[in-house]
Amino acid sequence: MRIAVTGSIARDHLMSFGGSFAEQFIAERLDRISLSLLTDRLEIRYGGVAANIAFGLGSLGASPLLVGAAGADFADQEVWLKEHGVDTAGVRISDTLHTARFVCATDVHQNQIGFFHTGAMAEARHIDLPDVLERNGGADLVVVSPDDPDAMVRHVRACVRIGVPFAADPSQQLAGLERDQARALLDHPRHLFTNEYEALLVQERTGWTEQQILGRVGTWITTQGAGGSRIARAGRTTLHVPAVPVTGVLDPTGAGDAYRAGFLAALARGLDLADAARVGSAVASFVLACRGTQTYTLDGNALLDRMCGAYGADTIRRLIPWLGDLS
Repeated sequence: MRIAVTGSIARDHLMSFGGSFAEQFIAERLDRISLSLLTDRLEIRYGGVAANIAFGLGSLGASPLLVGAAGADFADQEVWLKEHGVDTAGVRISDTLHTARFVCATDVHQNQIGFFHTGAMAEARHIDLPDVLERNGGADLVVVSPDDPDAMVRHVRACVRIGVPFAADPSQQLAGLERDQARALLDHPRHLFTNEYEALLVQERTGWTEQQILGRVGTWITTQGAGGSRIARAGRTTLHVPAVPVTGVLDPTGAGDAYRAGFLAALARGLDLADAARVGSAVASFVLACRGTQTYTLDGNALLDRMCGAYGADTIRRLIPWLGDLS
């Protein structure tokens, strides 16, 4: 199954704050915040939701097509992605704008405060997805991840028009979507990805209840951090899959993207939803133990080792044929 991943391509500026964000705010002055925090570390990494998901898929041998907009400063990141199995032929390069920037600080409790500068991502609305797919061998599934809002809606409508299944992953863009945009993204996707907070936010933004949303999506996957993931389908028993335990979390940035990559790569190879969630959780555990979203290395034995204690020998035996051929 060929997967095209649309969405943001960015540079991440990641910082660590040695205290607690909550202790820095004065409850009586939240309407007038003027605050500067001294951070301990700055690391500049490759990022962007679509690029992160594509990196994970490529590392798992899925050869995804990346579709998004970047600046002329994308050249080194493009080489990096190609080296990890990503087809970058669907990337539009801006003549005037830099690649998008994500600036984020993480405190000692893994709370985060981040800012995203759109940059070249604003030009994603000019990407003709059907044309990109036609020129690059097509796709069996399109992931619509956070991007320019008009681009997200345009990509969904294109998928519906040409009959290509899609997965909706609005995540960070939910807060900025208008109601009609949020509803447009839920035009019967095969999969909907959210975390726990986004699961509530998507209901608020669309004005639809959980059951109404389930009536419009094939499978709704909600990641719950250390609590694992929840897989819901209309009229079916909800699945709860535990997470792979992680000790010594360094940075949560990108864990959700890695989960999606593992989940979709597993489905592409014919695994069921529960095993796909297990693989997703295992891939996410690698990101949690690293700084940066595209700095981890995957191989089949390491993934099996991560899952062995969490899911037992029967699961491992099922997954060995799929994971064993990863280098």
